Amino acid sequence: MEREWIIEDNSLDAETLLKNESIFSTANGYIGIRGNFEEKYASNLKSIRGTYINAFYEKVPITYNEKEFAFPESMQKIVNVIDSQDVDIIVDGERFSLFEGTVKSFKRYLDMRNGYYRRDIWWVSPNGKELKIKITRLASLKYLELFSINYEIEIIKPVNEIIIKSGINADVSNYLNPDDPRVSAGYSNILDLKSIAIEEGIIQASAETKSSRETVAVTTSHYLNLAHEEYYEKGKKWAKAIFKIKPGISKINFTKYNIYTDSRRFEKPEASGFKILKDVNRKTFKDLLMEQRICLDDYWSNSDINIQGDENLQLVIRYNLYELIQSVGKDSISNIPAKGLSGEGYEGHYFWDTEVYLIPFFTFCNPKLAKQLLKYRYIILDSARKRARELGHKKGAAYPWRTITGEECSSYFPASTAQYHINADIAYSYVQYFLITGDIDFIKDFGAEVIFETARIWLEIGHFDDGLFKIDDVTGPDEYTAIVNNNYYTNVMAKYNLKWAYKIYHMLKERYSQSLSKLCEKIKLEECEIKQFLKASENMYLPYDKKLKIIAQDDSFLSKAVWDFKNTPEENYPLLMNYHPLTIYRYQVLKQADTVLANFLVEDEADFETIKNSYDYYEKITTHDSSLSCAIYSIMASKIGYMDKAYKYFIETAKLDLDDTHGNTKDGLHIANMGGTWMAIVYGFAGLRVKEDYIILNPKLPLKWSNLKFKLLYRKAEISVSIYKEKTKITVNAVIPVKIKINNKLHSIPPGSGISYEIPNIYK
Repeated sequence: MEREWIIEDNSLDAETLLKNESIFSTANGYIGIRGNFEEKYASNLKSIRGTYINAFYEKVPITYNEKEFAFPESMQKIVNVIDSQDVDIIVDGERFSLFEGTVKSFKRYLDMRNGYYRRDIWWVSPNGKELKIKITRLASLKYLELFSINYEIEIIKPVNEIIIKSGINADVSNYLNPDDPRVSAGYSNILDLKSIAIEEGIIQASAETKSSRETVAVTTSHYLNLAHEEYYEKGKKWAKAIFKIKPGISKINFTKYNIYTDSRRFEKPEASGFKILKDVNRKTFKDLLMEQRICLDDYWSNSDINIQGDENLQLVIRYNLYELIQSVGKDSISNIPAKGLSGEGYEGHYFWDTEVYLIPFFTFCNPKLAKQLLKYRYIILDSARKRARELGHKKGAAYPWRTITGEECSSYFPASTAQYHINADIAYSYVQYFLITGDIDFIKDFGAEVIFETARIWLEIGHFDDGLFKIDDVTGPDEYTAIVNNNYYTNVMAKYNLKWAYKIYHMLKERYSQSLSKLCEKIKLEECEIKQFLKASENMYLPYDKKLKIIAQDDSFLSKAVWDFKNTPEENYPLLMNYHPLTIYRYQVLKQADTVLANFLVEDEADFETIKNSYDYYEKITTHDSSLSCAIYSIMASKIGYMDKAYKYFIETAKLDLDDTHGNTKDGLHIANMGGTWMAIVYGFAGLRVKEDYIILNPKLPLKWSNLKFKLLYRKAEISVSIYKEKTKITVNAVIPVKIKINNKLHSIPPGSGISYEIPNIYK
C-alpha cells in the first residue's frame, strides 16, 4: 500500500461518521455512493445514506407566497436512487456490526492511486465468533454504470454456519434539513417503484420519478468463490440474495456487481442494465481493480502535483485532485454538481463553479473532459435563450444560476437570476479553452454561438451614459451585496465577453466564412451588432475610487457603513444563517472574493498598485463564508507578494473538507474549492497566467516547500514544471512552436521532445 496515496480516518463517533460518509464517497462522475456501512450503523446513530446519478433529477414545484412574473415555477433536484449497498454477514445467528461485540481493529481508507475505498476489520461477536473482514468498493472509471463491492472474509475460529444477505432497496428518500437553505428544498419521497424482479440469479429493480417520469434501474448479480446454498426473497420495495455457506470454510471471497442505468442516457434502462451486467460479469474483482489502476495511471500522469517539504499536505492535495475525477460528468448532458456525487447539498445543481474553478484544471490537464463540460453549456443554450425571453430580453441567452437540465432552479432572484455574470463566466471559459488548446474548430462548432449569444445580453441590460457603457441592477459574486449598479466584476467580465465576441467573429470570418455565415443566419446576428459589441467593450464603465485608489466594488458599496466585525460573535458566521439578507445588504461586508476575483481573471484591466490596494481593502471586510473565497485570496496574495497570507489561505482551501472547517461536509464535498486548491498552487505559487499568444510562469514558493512539480498541456505541448527556491526548470515536448514567459523572460520553444530550460527565480 502506497502511504502517500492513502486517506485514512478510523473514528466511529457520530459526527465523524456523517462527515466521513462524504469523505469516503465512491464515484466516477456518473454514479456516486456515500461512504455508508453496508451493514448500517447502530440504531441510535444518524446516517445520510445515498446513491446518486449525475444529471438524474426530479422536477418539483417551487412554492411562493407572493410570486412575480418569470419566477421559476419548478426546480430540478438530484435523486437519491435505489440503494444497492446492503450486505449483511450473519455468523451462527449473530449479525456482524461494528457497534456490537468487540472490534479488535478497524481501519477505513481511500486508496487514490488504485481507485477504491476499503474497510479492514477484525471483529469478535458477542458470543466469541471471530472474523477478519476486508470490504472494498469501487465505482468503475472504465464501466461508468458499475458500482461493485467485494468481501474477503477470514474465519479465525471454526463456525457452524455463515450467511451472506445481499439486497437492493427501493424504499429510499432524499435528505432534508429545514434549518439549512443549502439542503432545505422539499420533496424527499420522489421515487415510485416500477418493478422488482429476480431472474436467473440477477436482481433488478426499476423506479420512476413522480413528476419528471425519469426511470432508474439497478441490476445486481453476485459471485461467491465456494460451494453454497442460494435463494432469494422479495418484498414490496426490496429483494435479497441469500447465500448459506457450509461449515469448515476458512476464507470467503464475495463480490457484488451493481449496474445503474437511467432513462436520460438509455432508451431502455432495464434492458441496458442486463446487457452491461452480462459484459461486466466476466470480470473478477481483481480484474476491475487492475482496470481502475490503468484509468488512474492515465489521470495522474498529467494531474498529479508533487511537493517536497510537507508530506501530510501532499496527501491533502492529492485528495482534492482525486475528488475532481470522481465528480466530473463524462458525457455532454452532465456537468459537475456543487457537491459532486458525495451528497445532496445544493440539490445536485450546476453553478458557475464549473467554469471559474474547475474547467481551468481540466483544460490544462484533461482537455477532453473540459470539452465535454463546455459542450454541456452548448446543449442547454436553447434553454438559456428561453430564459432570456422570460426575463424580457429580445435577443441572446441568459444562463440559469443553478440548474441540471437548463432551467433556472433558484427561487431567490437577488442572489441568483441577478447574477448575470454567469453569462460572462461561461464565455470566459470557452475563450480560455481556446487560448490554452488552440482548438479553433471547437470554437467554430460550439463556442462561437455561446459567446455571441451571451454577449448579446450585455447590450440588452446595459446602456450608454455620457459615452460610458453601464450595467444596472445586477449581483456580483459577493452574495452579501445584491441588486447594484455597475458591479466591477460583472462589468469587467462583460467587457471581456464582448471583446472576444468581436475578435472571434473576425477570426471566423477570415478562416471559416461559410460556417460563420450559416451561424449568423441561424441566430440572426448582424454585423452592426458586432460593432456594438466592440463599442460597448471599449467604453465599459469600470468604477474606481480616486480617494482610496482602489476599484469600487459597485457604485454604492463604498458609501455604506462597514459591518461591525468586532462585535459579531463567532457563532454568527456564516452570516447568511443568522441575519436577514436586507441587514447584510446594507453594509460593507463580503461573503467571498468579488473585485479580487476579477483582478485574478482579467488582471490586465488594472495596474499592480490598484490590484494591491484593492486586495488590502477588501480582505479586511471579507468573511469567506463561501468555500469559493480563500483560494482566490491565496492566488492574489501570491501575486502581490504576501506569501504568509497566500499560504494561510491555501491551507484553509486545501483542508476545508478533510478538517470540515465549514461544518457542513456531511452534506457533500466542496468540489469547486477542490479545483481552487489546484488553482492556488498553479496560478498562485507557480504564477501561471494565460495570455493570447503565450503562458506565463512567475513562481514564488511557500517557505516550507523545497520543490513543486506539476504538468500542463498547452497547445498540444506537454510541459513538465519543476520549481525550486533558486530556479525553475521546464521540459517541453511540443508538436508546434509554443511560447512560455518565465520570470519575465519569453522563451520561444520549437517543436521537438525533451527540450529543457533552467531559469533563475526572481523571488527566492
